[in-house]
Amino acid sequence: MASETDCIKYEECFIKNTRGLKLFTCKWLPTNQEPRALIFLCHGYGMECSISMNSTARRLVKAGFGVYGMDYEGHGKSDGLRAYIQKFDNLVDDVSAHFTSICEREENKGKKRFLLGESMGGAVVLLLGRKQPEFWDGALLVAPMCKIAEEMKPSPFVISILKMLVSVIPKWKIIPTKDIIAISCKDPEIRKEIRKNTLCYRGRPRLETAFELLKVSNDLEKRLKEVSIPFMVLHGGDDKVTDKAVSQELYKVALSSDKTLKLYSGMWHGLLNGEPQENIEIVFADVIGWLEKRTEFGNDKLESELKHSNDGFHFKG
Repeated sequence: MASETDCIKYEECFIKNTRGLKLFTCKWLPTNQEPRALIFLCHGYGMECSISMNSTARRLVKAGFGVYGMDYEGHGKSDGLRAYIQKFDNLVDDVSAHFTSICEREENKGKKRFLLGESMGGAVVLLLGRKQPEFWDGALLVAPMCKIAEEMKPSPFVISILKMLVSVIPKWKIIPTKDIIAISCKDPEIRKEIRKNTLCYRGRPRLETAFELLKVSNDLEKRLKEVSIPFMVLHGGDDKVTDKAVSQELYKVALSSDKTLKLYSGMWHGLLNGEPQENIEIVFADVIGWLEKRTEFGNDKLESELKHSNDGFHFKG
């Protein structure tokens, strides 16, 4: 399916992963110019790309970028049991294979490649960066899931009981949790829109999914200092879903020589599409400014790689 509006060409199609599942993919491209760089979207837990991240993608295309998205297994329009993550590595491998294949197309050779991840998508981005640190030119980490906020976790006693049950009833939706939409989105109108989106998952987390998310966030928190790709991490000062202190720690300890931290006082978890319009404008001014600064010298990736290899500040992962 393809459509064109506002000088933006939108297309969607399905691909098959190595496990034989059909995964939904989409792209937004400028119709009046060659993209100045490519941006790859990684959505949050229970979310999807085509509706939830449409406004983000369109803002980026209007700034001259080509944008690509994919719904993970069990999310959005992709195959799989709804919001069931049996193995987080499967998500990362699927995204990596699809995004890499796009970068390697003839028309995209030489274009810079950036990742943008929200919440759990931030964890996906960090793992993609760990997998291929030399491949990506940078990452935008929006309230990344490097640690789930303490108030979001069940008590240690409940966790110990659930651990005993995970191998018996992995798919059961029994994890006690707060209403994520209510504490993620400050703007009540946007909250209503998200609740109307039938592609978003709104049930309780499945047992094995919750343990995978906890395991991944614990692993990322322990290995923050290994992050070596250029990044900007953005976090709301009043985020109650992911822990802003870990974003601050990431900025402090990461190996990356090019790193930026943006903390937004009074903002919540949904920085790109959950705040009042004036706040969203502030966040996107930072996002687009960061991208423009890193693409202003043209799209020649070879030139960028030569510069990196000679500047003395390039760390290999």
